[in-house]
Amino acid sequence: MTPCSRASAALDEPLAATAAVAPTWLLIEQAGPWGAKALRSSHLDPEAGRALERLTEGTGVRIALIRRPGRHADLHRPTRHRVILAHTAPHAPWIRTAWLDDPAELAALDFPALGAGAHGGFGDPYEGPPVALVCTNGRRDRCCAVQGRPLADELARSGGNDVWEVTHLGGHRFAPTMLVLPHGYAYGRVEGHHAKDVLEAIGAGRVVLTGCRGRSAWERPGQAADLAVRELTGEERADALAVGPAEPRGEDGWTVPVGHRDGRAWRVAVTRSLAQPPRPESCGAALGTPARMEVTGIEPVAGAAR
Repeated sequence: MTPCSRASAALDEPLAATAAVAPTWLLIEQAGPWGAKALRSSHLDPEAGRALERLTEGTGVRIALIRRPGRHADLHRPTRHRVILAHTAPHAPWIRTAWLDDPAELAALDFPALGAGAHGGFGDPYEGPPVALVCTNGRRDRCCAVQGRPLADELARSGGNDVWEVTHLGGHRFAPTMLVLPHGYAYGRVEGHHAKDVLEAIGAGRVVLTGCRGRSAWERPGQAADLAVRELTGEERADALAVGPAEPRGEDGWTVPVGHRDGRAWRVAVTRSLAQPPRPESCGAALGTPARMEVTGIEPVAGAAR
């Protein structure tokens, strides 16, 4: 059977507006093997994993496991866990980090507040290069392992980057996939030189549009609108645009307001359609027609600053 990433690439499936939706990311270091549902099938205590899944549901916090690239010896011994907490909203993105002996301690966090951008003093401010997360969990999808692990290794060897393997970013068929924090822009079909360009740009507060799937802070119509306005205006600064709530327009459409910090504003028409022809959304899965977001119009808002 054709790998899902090869089928998607052959169909030239658009990447825009396919990023996982998560204003806030909670990432827990856990070495050793990962299963398909890693929070419940790894050396993380499965009861703690299930509890954290329940507590984060519907809060805007997405939780995943991370580990450093390279060999992952199964040592069966206690170890401390690095925890990375990141909020991706454009007006005030941040990263906080801590070390914990027991990830079960995270159950005491106020997850709705974290999803809204209030860290509550968790950990310490992160001071370092952008955090690069590359999906490598072959138990979930083989394309992520076959294509993601070499990318993570290359980025780690190149130095100057804070690189982690991650259990799941969504969109296996776009492997290799990468998410960059704190801004939360996701990328697909990422080759080594491209990934390095993305990390260099994000380190300077800029967004690379090539291969960009969208910013996880926004729902998918908002991701489409953000990227469309950037394409229209040539705006690269990560903090320059803000996306408002999508307003329903018919059964499968929205109007999305986008504002620039200089006062300009636009209304972006976005329509949902089903991708054709059917293709595997994951290796071994039945053929499907995933939803895609198409921008059908961009109008400047009358009276907005120019």
